[in-house]
Amino acid sequence: MSTNPPLTRPRSVQEMLERVQHMITPQSMGRALAFQPRPSDVFIATFPKSGTTWLQQIVHGLRTGGDMEFDEITQVVPWLETALDLGLDIDGPQRAQPRAYKCHLPWPMIPKGGRYLVAVRDPGDVLVSQFHFWNGWFFEAGSVTVQDIARDLFLNEILPFNYYRHLQTWWPQRREPHTLMLCYESMLADPEAAVRRIAGFIGVPLDGALLQRVLDQSSVEFMRAHARQFDDHLLREARDAACGLPPGNTGGSKVRAGRAGANTTELTDTVRAALDAAWQQHIAGPLGIADYAALRRALETGA
Repeated sequence: MSTNPPLTRPRSVQEMLERVQHMITPQSMGRALAFQPRPSDVFIATFPKSGTTWLQQIVHGLRTGGDMEFDEITQVVPWLETALDLGLDIDGPQRAQPRAYKCHLPWPMIPKGGRYLVAVRDPGDVLVSQFHFWNGWFFEAGSVTVQDIARDLFLNEILPFNYYRHLQTWWPQRREPHTLMLCYESMLADPEAAVRRIAGFIGVPLDGALLQRVLDQSSVEFMRAHARQFDDHLLREARDAACGLPPGNTGGSKVRAGRAGANTTELTDTVRAALDAAWQQHIAGPLGIADYAALRRALETGA
C-alpha cells in the first residue's frame, strides 16, 4: 500500500519558484483580469512588501469607522488575484463603501476604471521584507539566504514584472486623478498626513475622532497585537497544499518591523551594489530618477 511522501518546504529559490506558481490558479487570475470595476472602487496596487497590508487596514478603517470584526483582512479587502480561489465574490457588495481590493498587478494588467492607491518602498527594504515573509513559509527556515533571494529572484529577469518593471509601469500614472502614489517612508514619517491624503482620495469625510482611531488601529503596535487578522491564514489554508507545503507556518509575519532602513544592516555591500546597478538600468535610465531618495523627493514635492 503506497503512501504519499510527507509535504516539505522548499530549500532553494528554484524549488520555491516551482511551488509558488501553484498559489494562484489560472481561473482565479483570469477572473481578476476580467473584473469590471465601478468608478468608486479602490485598488491598493502595490508591489509585494511595500505597505500593502498597512494600506488595507487604513482604507478599511476609514470607510467603516474602525471596524475590526473580521477574521483576516483579506475577507473585507479581497486580494483580487486570489479571490476566486478563496471563494470571495469580487462583484458583490462589501462591508462599506467604497469597495476596496488589494492587488499586485502592474498598470498594463490591472482592470481599468477605478481608483488606484499605490505605495512604493526602498527596494532594499522590500527585498529584506520579502525574505523574512517567506522564511519559514515558502522555504524551510534558514535554508535560503537573503543574498540567494536577491540573486535568484529579486534581481532576476525570470519574472515578467519584478520590482523595477512594476514601478516603471506605475510611475507615469502618478499625476493622474485616478491615482494616489505614496512613499512608504513618507507614511512612516508622517502617518497623519498620509491618512488625510488617503481619506480625501477615497472620498471619506474625516473628523478628529476617526483620524485618531485609524491612526491607532493602523499602528504597528496595534497590528502586531492583532497579528492573526493580518497573517494571510485564509490564503494559506486554501492554497498551501496545492503548493506542496505542509500545514502550519514557522515564519512569514506580515506585520514585522514597521520601519525603514533594514537594508543597511541586513544586506551585504555586494547586494546593495547590485540593487544600485539595477536601479540605474531600469529606473534612472528610462525614468530619469537618479536613486530612491530622488523618487521620494519627487513624490513629496509633486514633481
